[in-house]
Amino acid sequence: MSEEKTTTPKKYYDYISVGNRTQQIAYFVQQHDKTKMLVELLKPLMQKQILLIVKSKKSADMLQATLKEKEFNTLSIHGNHRTTQIEDAQNIFNTKGLQILITTDKIYETMELKDVEVLINYDLPFEAPDYFNRLRSVDEVGESISLIDPEDESQLATIELMMKCEVKEQELEGFKHTNRTQTNIKDKTKKPRHKKVAQRAKRKAEIKSKWIPTTDVDETPKEDK
Repeated sequence: MSEEKTTTPKKYYDYISVGNRTQQIAYFVQQHDKTKMLVELLKPLMQKQILLIVKSKKSADMLQATLKEKEFNTLSIHGNHRTTQIEDAQNIFNTKGLQILITTDKIYETMELKDVEVLINYDLPFEAPDYFNRLRSVDEVGESISLIDPEDESQLATIELMMKCEVKEQELEGFKHTNRTQTNIKDKTKKPRHKKVAQRAKRKAEIKSKWIPTTDVDETPKEDK
């Protein structure tokens, strides 16, 4: 009886391959509600190893303080830290001494992280290809969760076009959205770019109908990369 040869299928890392084999979920949320939603999303993930990526150092430190107050085992690491501190954070995460590692794309690219079970895109990256670099941390073995605010929508559409599939959209059950009067923000409504825009607009309208008006305006400028 002849022995049959077995071959391992070649694994591709192009945008389409990585996108299609990775579980991805998107939650639509206003920027000022992101932290509140993040805390709710993390509660059932207490036993998971989580990579949380943000755009700015300021956001990383703010989230670390907030999550530590909620008694999450978390650490932020970014460009203000020394190489030895970054290496220590990587090692403690890889040995499961740290549950939630918060970082930026620039620092993530220098790290070799193991056994990431959940990737949380608190912000979508400045450059769409960086999204796929992030996905590789949970490629085939974990899931990716993205918090999408109105300014992220065009970037999400670009990402979906690049990987030729759509990110599954969910609403967090029981989450109460709030609203802030935005008199200084221009209308950024754009022409629909793909077939799910109508459904997405309807979903956004449903979410907005639950927002509770407040009188304050968030005028904090976004930090550059």
